[in-house]
Amino acid sequence: MRNFIIDTDTASDDAVALLMALRQPDIAVKAITVVAGNVPLSQALQNALYTVELCGADVPVYAGCQKPLLRPLETAQEVHGQDGMGDIGLPLRGRKAARGHAADALRQVIQAHAGDITLVTLGPLTNVALALLRDPELARQVSHCVIMGGIGSGHGNVTPTAEFNIWVDPEAAKIVYESGMEMTMVGWDISWRYATFDERQAAELRAIGSPYAEFAVDIQATLTEFSKTENHLAGFDLPDPIAMAAAIDPSICEYHDYPVAVTTGEGLARGMTVVDVLGVTGAAPGMRVATSADRQAFVDLLKSSLS
Repeated sequence: MRNFIIDTDTASDDAVALLMALRQPDIAVKAITVVAGNVPLSQALQNALYTVELCGADVPVYAGCQKPLLRPLETAQEVHGQDGMGDIGLPLRGRKAARGHAADALRQVIQAHAGDITLVTLGPLTNVALALLRDPELARQVSHCVIMGGIGSGHGNVTPTAEFNIWVDPEAAKIVYESGMEMTMVGWDISWRYATFDERQAAELRAIGSPYAEFAVDIQATLTEFSKTENHLAGFDLPDPIAMAAAIDPSICEYHDYPVAVTTGEGLARGMTVVDVLGVTGAAPGMRVATSADRQAFVDLLKSSLS
C-alpha cells in the first residue's frame, strides 16, 4: 500500500480527483486536508466530506485555512458554481470535520509516515505552507509532493500568466516551491491539452453507468459552460484528476527537471510560475515539471476509477 495525504479546495474537479485516490486498491489515503480556494472553506469542507461519504471511505477530513497567508480570499465560484459542485442540488451541508487544524494534521500524518508518504495538493498551498513554516523538516519527510498548480508552458487561466491555485496565494506557493521537497508540478497546460472532455467524451464517461461516473460528469455542469465560453475549450477540463493520475501512476506524464520560481507581486506578475527551461538563471533544477501526458492512459485510469 502507498500512503497519500491530499490537500484540496474541493470543487468539481477536486471531487473527481479525490474519488480516484479513494478508489485505488493500492493507495491508503491517510487524511484529507481542506483549504479555501475554489469556494470558501466551509463549502470546500462539505464537498470533501460528501465525496468521502459517496465512496464509502473511512478517511478523516480536516478544516484548514480560511484565507491566503497575506491576502483576502478570491474564489472561483463563477467557474464551479456557488456550491463548487455545479449547483445541481447535492445535499452539501451538515457533515462534521475531524477535530484539529489541517496544518497540524499535515504535520502529524507526514511525521507518522516519514519517508513513505505522497502529498498531493489540489488547491492553493496555504495549509502546506503553514505546516512548513511551523516545521521545515517536513519537507524532507515527504517522499514526494505532486502539485496541481502553475503553468509549465503557455497561458494561464486566471491571468495571461498565472494559474488559479498559485495566483490565489502566491506567498504560500513560494514557501512550498522553495522548501526543498521532492516535487512534481502538473500545470494547467497539461489539463487543457490532455484532460478536456467534449460532449461526446463526457457521454462516454457517463455511459460507464455507475453512481461515481454520473457524479463525476454531473458536477461539471457550470465548469462546462465556463470552459467553453471563457477558456475556449471544447468542454470541461479536469486539472486535479490528471494531477492525481500522475501521483497514482507517474508514467502517465513525461517530465523535465527545471528551476521554477513563483512571483508574488501584483497585476500580471502575481502568481507566475517562472520555468527556467534554458537554465539562464544558473539555478539548480528544483522541480520536476510535467511537459506532456498520455491522454489514453489518463482516460483509462479515470474510467477504471469510475466503474
